[in-house]
Amino acid sequence: MSEMFTVYFDGQFWVGVLEVHDEDGVRAARHVFGPEPTNAELLQFACRGEFDRLSRLAHRSPAVSSEQRALSWKRELRNVDTPMVGTAAQRAMKAAVAARSVESKAARKDREAAEKDRRRTIARAKAKAKHRGR
Repeated sequence: MSEMFTVYFDGQFWVGVLEVHDEDGVRAARHVFGPEPTNAELLQFACRGEFDRLSRLAHRSPAVSSEQRALSWKRELRNVDTPMVGTAAQRAMKAAVAARSVESKAARKDREAAEKDRRRTIARAKAKAKHRGR
């Protein structure tokens, strides 16, 4: 298993991507630095435990096969059934974001249902009290 940390400018912010290559494939996680980090800031990032948090996040993300090659846009247009976009790390981050969005969608639905039940209970209690003349 090997890990590689890359810092690059994505057009708006400086971003650090941690790629974990293991037997299952590639897993990745990213950290947004904002302005360009200095060497001292990168050292502080590595020593304060934020790098450990990023590593745990990368290890929990879903694995993407590293054998898949990124296709040119012309080939991708021809093979619409099997689009392969970006590097393995980009596909791994995309899969992690998709998994988190599914989890958050389910949690949000549960919260909204609980809130709806709570409001209905309060409204029924008020209506009952009003009916009894209180």
